[in-house]
Amino acid sequence: MAQPKVIRNSQTFQAAILRAANGILEIGHVSSTQLQAGQVEVHLYFSGVCRSQLMEVNGQRGKDRFSPHLLGHEGSGIVTNFGPGVSKVSKGQKVICGWVPGRGINAAPAIFFSGSERINAGQVTTFSKRTVVSENRVYAKPIGLPLDQSVLFGCALLTGAGMVLNESAMKASDSVMVLGLGGVGMAAVIGALSLHPSQIIVADPSEEKRRLALDFGASTALDPTDGRFLDEVRDLTGGGVDICYEAAGQVATIELGFEATKPKSGTLVFASHPPSGERISIDPHALISGRSIRGSWGGGSKPDQDIPRIWDAVQEMNIDLGRLISNRYALEDVNLALRDLESGSVMRPLLDMSL
Repeated sequence: MAQPKVIRNSQTFQAAILRAANGILEIGHVSSTQLQAGQVEVHLYFSGVCRSQLMEVNGQRGKDRFSPHLLGHEGSGIVTNFGPGVSKVSKGQKVICGWVPGRGINAAPAIFFSGSERINAGQVTTFSKRTVVSENRVYAKPIGLPLDQSVLFGCALLTGAGMVLNESAMKASDSVMVLGLGGVGMAAVIGALSLHPSQIIVADPSEEKRRLALDFGASTALDPTDGRFLDEVRDLTGGGVDICYEAAGQVATIELGFEATKPKSGTLVFASHPPSGERISIDPHALISGRSIRGSWGGGSKPDQDIPRIWDAVQEMNIDLGRLISNRYALEDVNLALRDLESGSVMRPLLDMSL
């Protein structure tokens, strides 16, 4: 059967291209193809930078079968066009782009070209001035939510707040801990604050991040690299936290978070994914005696209903999401943004397409 002819657009736009997993993205110009069923074209204003992209650029997510390809999975912008069958959005609408599937068509991945070279993409990519995404990866931006802060709802808030709101049965009497205060971890803090547990402990090596979590309303902040960390947690909680949310992305912190939970009843929920091939090690007896551990994929979120739900909670608590965006970078500086994220010196780098 003959393949349909690919119709390429003549207009090009700037994008960051991953050609090999060597820690560097190449800045170039690409063009899109004619929009297919369920595809939405978005003029991007902002993109977040997540640890998932850092791992992919560094080759820590296993064999890459799609190079060269585009990256990025949380962004915000304005709809400029859409393909057949799209009914969820309209031209000129301000939207959030994210990786968690929502309502709408699950369209075929977009195809881009750099000259005559094919550049692959998934259902959503955001490290570019424009993009083509699947209808079910585009969500309406709530009224009053600034476009730059909107990017946090494409991944961090859905994943972090989502794993608290959707994937754990927190009670008002519970003591909880959030381990790792990057974008996802701070989002978990926000989710926990909205449920008013008896105690919220936060843990991160960065004093700046610990101070921010305390400003938002956390009860206590600890340094997980301190040799007395587990003793301090147990002293504060009478033996361990009821629920620990781990978002640091390391095998060691998953294991540490599990150790910090209450014997016979504590739960660890983790949304991080350490490098491909690494394995966690925990005491089986702790599991058979009542502790539990589970992973979270996208916070179990349904974006079209959870985005306005989380935004309402943020407004009710008067939390300034802008404080989570510590540094802004031009698209040309995406490699610097990735390095700063890797060093832990920033919380959630923001690519500002106007720079």
